[in-house]
Amino acid sequence: MRPPAPEGTLLNSIHPSAALPRPLTLLAMGATIHQRLLTEGGLDRLPSVARVDTATVVTDLTTADARQLAVAEVLFTHWGAPELTEEALHRLPRLRAVVHAAGSVKHHVTDAVWRRGIAVSSAAAANALPVAEFTLAAILFANKRVLEVARGYATARARPDLLPYFSGHGNYHRTVGIVGASRIGRRVIELLRPHDLDVLLHDPYVDEQRARALGVEPVGLDELVSRSDVVSIHAPQLPETRHMFDSRRIALLRDGATLINTARGSLVDTAALTEHLVTGRVHAVLDVTEPDVPPADSPLYTLPNVLLTPHMAGSLGNELHRMTDWAIDEVSRYAQGLPFAHEVGSEELSRSA
Repeated sequence: MRPPAPEGTLLNSIHPSAALPRPLTLLAMGATIHQRLLTEGGLDRLPSVARVDTATVVTDLTTADARQLAVAEVLFTHWGAPELTEEALHRLPRLRAVVHAAGSVKHHVTDAVWRRGIAVSSAAAANALPVAEFTLAAILFANKRVLEVARGYATARARPDLLPYFSGHGNYHRTVGIVGASRIGRRVIELLRPHDLDVLLHDPYVDEQRARALGVEPVGLDELVSRSDVVSIHAPQLPETRHMFDSRRIALLRDGATLINTARGSLVDTAALTEHLVTGRVHAVLDVTEPDVPPADSPLYTLPNVLLTPHMAGSLGNELHRMTDWAIDEVSRYAQGLPFAHEVGSEELSRSA
């Protein structure tokens, strides 16, 4: 049972005509994303399932109104959410759930949350969809050498000679290696099914039977790299995955292969990859790098065999509303006493992004 809200509180006065069990909810996120969601109507539905002031956002739990924190039952979080430390949770004695309207909760959910038995939900599955779509486009374009041809066309201002591409490129029975059967990795595999592609998978947590059920061939990482025309990384950022693509492993890529990284920059030794890319032997689609923004003089900005994007594969624009809608659905489930559809457990964080 959820404790009743104290009479006379600010939050208790919001939508007084609505009946319980709408839980007292606080928005906790960066002010910029909060304003964007309000402007674009992403939070319009939240007051129908929660007692919440969508015009008020908590960006710092140490300085927020103590009266509001004292009665909050649910935190509705997004990018820039304040960290839920033991000290912060002392100011949130009635907190029962954290609903994150974005992907990873690693930036604000701490061990103190699990110790308190607070339920956590994330819209990571919603965020996986645009990342997978971006990846599918990158794979298909890579095998067709779209970037290379487009740049040649722009430079020559005349139709380039496509004869070299008729025999050497295309998507028919090319081999795609997926590194990590994460939410995004599995969605990419699903999206690849209608295409005539051969898909390999490396994931230490997926046995051969499960891999075959996904319609992929399970292989070791080095074998995957050496056999694939395109390698797409969807593994989590963990100490053991840091620089999993170092210079030795990058050298295993076959000539002309493309490495796609939409996961985390730390999974690839960016300096080593740059050295390989400068030779022109391999290609890359990089939505993330280490550091997040390469130095101004980095060759990655101008190399003709590199597509460099600023961490845009995930949800942006109206795609933010999908994550928000999923999170509002979770608040509704909580209000009805139902389990979360997208609950996050502490054990998941040890092997997730």
